[in-house]
Amino acid sequence: MDPDLPAESMYREHILDHYEHPRNYRRLKKPDAASLGTNPLCGDEVKIELQVKGGKIVDVAFQGGGCAISKASASLITEGIKGRSLAEVKMMTKDDVLELLAIPISPVRLKCALLSLQVLENAITKYEAKHGRAHHH
Repeated sequence: MDPDLPAESMYREHILDHYEHPRNYRRLKKPDAASLGTNPLCGDEVKIELQVKGGKIVDVAFQGGGCAISKASASLITEGIKGRSLAEVKMMTKDDVLELLAIPISPVRLKCALLSLQVLENAITKYEAKHGRAHHH
């Protein structure tokens, strides 16, 4: 049980569910891009792998984890970006992530919550550096 989760929150179940049964928690056979990030304060470590086709994220996986918020955030983000275009995903903000988590996050825990977003952004940047930006028609 993560002591940082507000006990009275009805959303706690939702976070714990993603923590205990994270979505997309696996490896991709042939990722088109991958990135790893850590939050030394909490010992969180998240690696995100992307499979991209035609400018869309067709598959995504993550490994690692740490605290409940960090792992739930990775699970929720990977679930939310599948099938979306890179351009759309790049527009995701800190507020989008906090909305997905749907619990109040203290400033201390913000790094945990946003680690996966940073890792995801790095993976997309690496992908674009390797494959060029998506062409607009």
